Amino acid sequence: MEWLIAPFEVSFVQRAWWGGVLVSGVCALAGTWMVLRGLAFLGDAMSHGMLPGVAIAALLGGSPVLGAALSAGAIAAGVTALGRSRRISQDTSIGLLFVGMLALGVIIVSRSQSFVVDLTGFLFGDVLAVGHRDLLFLAGALAVAAIVALLGHRSFVALTFDERTAHTLGLRPRRAHAALLGLVTLAIVASFHVVGTLLVFGLLVAPPAAALYWARRVPVVMLTAALLGAFATTAGLLISWHWGTAAGATIAAVAVALFGLSALAARLGARVPRRTLTLLAAFPLAACAAEPAPPAEPPHGYVEGAEETAEAQPRLVIADRNGAVHVLDLITEQTTELAPAPGVQRVATDGRFAYLSSGGTVHVVDSGSWMVDHGDHVHYYRTAPTAAGTRPGGPVVAAHADSAVTALVSEGRTTLTAGGETAGAAVPLGERLVVADGTLEVRGRDGATESVLEPACADPRGTALTRRGAVFGCAGGAVLVSEKDFTATKIPYPADVPPEERAVEFSHRPGSTTLTARAGDRGVWVLDVTAKTWRRFDTGPVVAVNAVGSGGAVLTLTADGVLHALNPETGAETARRPLISGPVDPDATIQVDTSRAYVNDAAARVVHEIDYADNLRIARTLPVGIAPALLVETGR
Repeated sequence: MEWLIAPFEVSFVQRAWWGGVLVSGVCALAGTWMVLRGLAFLGDAMSHGMLPGVAIAALLGGSPVLGAALSAGAIAAGVTALGRSRRISQDTSIGLLFVGMLALGVIIVSRSQSFVVDLTGFLFGDVLAVGHRDLLFLAGALAVAAIVALLGHRSFVALTFDERTAHTLGLRPRRAHAALLGLVTLAIVASFHVVGTLLVFGLLVAPPAAALYWARRVPVVMLTAALLGAFATTAGLLISWHWGTAAGATIAAVAVALFGLSALAARLGARVPRRTLTLLAAFPLAACAAEPAPPAEPPHGYVEGAEETAEAQPRLVIADRNGAVHVLDLITEQTTELAPAPGVQRVATDGRFAYLSSGGTVHVVDSGSWMVDHGDHVHYYRTAPTAAGTRPGGPVVAAHADSAVTALVSEGRTTLTAGGETAGAAVPLGERLVVADGTLEVRGRDGATESVLEPACADPRGTALTRRGAVFGCAGGAVLVSEKDFTATKIPYPADVPPEERAVEFSHRPGSTTLTARAGDRGVWVLDVTAKTWRRFDTGPVVAVNAVGSGGAVLTLTADGVLHALNPETGAETARRPLISGPVDPDATIQVDTSRAYVNDAAARVVHEIDYADNLRIARTLPVGIAPALLVETGR
């Protein structure tokens, strides 16, 4: 039974399961009436018509759920109003509103390139990203839906089977119809961020339609539909886990398959007792609550007390000139204040820990967010941020880590957290350590030299760890050491470069093979590790530089506080954004991840979140409570 239980031992799968079960309950209550009244087309129109509200909410930085609710409510109100006209049929009014709202949503989305990822989530959902707040929202939605269904049951029955009888009994069918539309709206809004609008009918229509083959009384149909939805959730998550399919789509597909099996069984004249059906639907629920199997081996990178999540949990470690240290969670926007690091001068990170240099002391901060990349899949973890202590050492200019060793690169000497020191610069690579100190050596974990590589790296300054291997900045350019076969490749500068214009400190998006560095006061360097080429853009002096990678823009911050986006091939400016109105701190930095860039504004005591795919749009301005002179991003 390990194949059945193991997936549900992971916290984000547990939350996904609870989210799917709660959505199944809400959809069963609303979907039963929708199927009985033949309102599937209306539900389709309402689910797709939510796009304008979601898009506007994203533009304004508001809640997508609230925007979706307003759009769906607008369609429901429009259908109710147009339904009173005898000249226009209900299907016609629904179709017109459907097309109009969908067209409006597409127009809004087309005005901003940044909606590509958001639109994908809107259409297909992300059940594995369900959080604790989502579960509370779904539980509240289920409670409201249950109350509406209970109080309106008599009116809904009369409205469904004979509207004239509802008039005769004084049940006010128009109000009942409005309440029913509200119930459907609630179900769609509660479900769209779990399985997406394109797949919401997998749980809204398929389970109630399948339940009608096995039950006749409305309450029994609702209960059966909820059980079938829970079964579809469990089976869909299992299939998704073992086969690597999209979880939301798999759940919807299983729900539709259950309807097909029910229809086939009914056509063949099969008669399955309700008790058997109930036990079948409840089987996976009971299995998940059964006595757990012996615990599996902890996932690679897991530490006691950490929580594995379905997506990255980015955080910013921030310090001011007085040594105050804060950790900002970019998802919740909550700030954690940690022990101060007096006299802090520099900060570096290995993706989880931040190393704040203060004279001859390095203050270590555990940001509580990290990832473990296996190439074909990634594990994400989170826990509470903490101050992890201090250690002696010079100013840390770079930090690199693998599963067991972290190298803190300072000026001319590298300290290894696994113990010991080495002269020159060092980068952990796979199960070994690559050291550049006149010669280029590959060393084992015990520090013994295993091989000496050619070409050598003279005067090593600047290091980076990429998917292609370890990069060392050298006097004549760079040297790339491949992790695959531990061979060294020289990437020379395109021409002789004076020492003051060398690339001596690299910056890049984690995982990217496009590196950037300042070229003294002349401009910036761009090193394409894949193509093994250098480009120099003569922009003049810049305060900070970074690159999006994969053909994306090169971002620079100049002393006048303006953020620039440059074409990575030509260096031509493609966008600019005045960003910092006060004095620009000399240690201002640009941190780049897969969708956003972060720039610290010490004068305004904020961090600017930049959507670099949308003409450097300021997505958020995050107040941090201190002057963020130093900044690094972790969790990527």
